[in-house]
Amino acid sequence: MNSEHEVSSEQEISQIHMQRPHVVILGAGASRATCPNGDKKGNRLPLMSDFTEIVGLKSLLHQWGINPRQNFEEIFSDLYERSDIQKTKKIQSLIQDYFSQLQLPDSPTIYDHLVLSLREKDLIAAFNWDPLLMQAYLRNSRAGLSLPKLVFLHGNVSVGCCEMDKTAGLLGVPCKKCKQPYKTVPLLYPIKKKNYAANLFIAEQWRLLKRSFKDAFMITIFGYSGPKADQEAIAAMKDAWGINGQRSMEQTAFIIRPGQNEDEIHQAWDAFIHSHHYEIHEDFYDSWIAKHPRRTGEAYINQYLAAQFIEDNLIPKENDFQNLWNWFEQFKSAETRMSAQA
Repeated sequence: MNSEHEVSSEQEISQIHMQRPHVVILGAGASRATCPNGDKKGNRLPLMSDFTEIVGLKSLLHQWGINPRQNFEEIFSDLYERSDIQKTKKIQSLIQDYFSQLQLPDSPTIYDHLVLSLREKDLIAAFNWDPLLMQAYLRNSRAGLSLPKLVFLHGNVSVGCCEMDKTAGLLGVPCKKCKQPYKTVPLLYPIKKKNYAANLFIAEQWRLLKRSFKDAFMITIFGYSGPKADQEAIAAMKDAWGINGQRSMEQTAFIIRPGQNEDEIHQAWDAFIHSHHYEIHEDFYDSWIAKHPRRTGEAYINQYLAAQFIEDNLIPKENDFQNLWNWFEQFKSAETRMSAQA
């Protein structure tokens, strides 16, 4: 590209204009897409539709006279509302055990590409209990790049907190202040009233999300359909996003499962979409994040505000870790220069 109305990938890399965050919301579909054939040992990543079967609750529910073909949200919510503490605790224990064992494959995955493709100003907010996103974050910290902030809106099996010092970190790692190991955080289960403010850790996770949501120039919703049982979560995000008409230029992107009903997605997230400023992809690698890694904001400015043609800079998804990190080296000089000037 050499026209004044065109921006090459090299030019895009040299630009660091956008300081507002790109916020990514992850649901169960994102973890399924990251490990479509199961984790490192073949353990499958569940969706709500097949949750009871994959997590191993099927036979237990049969014993209790509960139809395991029901949606897990409905099963758990019904037990909770009936105050069946013994059964809910048993289910919680089995879920904790199942998710704690999950491991990423040894080769790069979508989650590895995701964390490398966003910057420190950006934020990834996961509803997922599995440890895969945290594992991706930790192993790519060796790449020498700033990585996005992570928040876990329903808790996570890999994350712990210190209530005394009001800090959080990797489960079992010592708190930097009191030196005591971080303790397990509660997992929030599918009940209609979750009360996000009741737990210190969960409340802080939502505070961080709301702050980024208010400033965001783009949100990407990946594998999360906004379930009906989680109206409190949707309401909290709507409040942070604000009135739709005031978001006339922001872009909303959706990454969905192949064959998923696009009309349902649009209906569920209508409050976050202004006019035609949205797009739907069935593949992560068709998204802004994969086509313009670490520069989604700059690509956004060039295309929507400067009305220029932009060139894709696709992540080399077949590369092993060393070659992948070598490829991402191209972003370092511009980012280092910008940090020095700040």
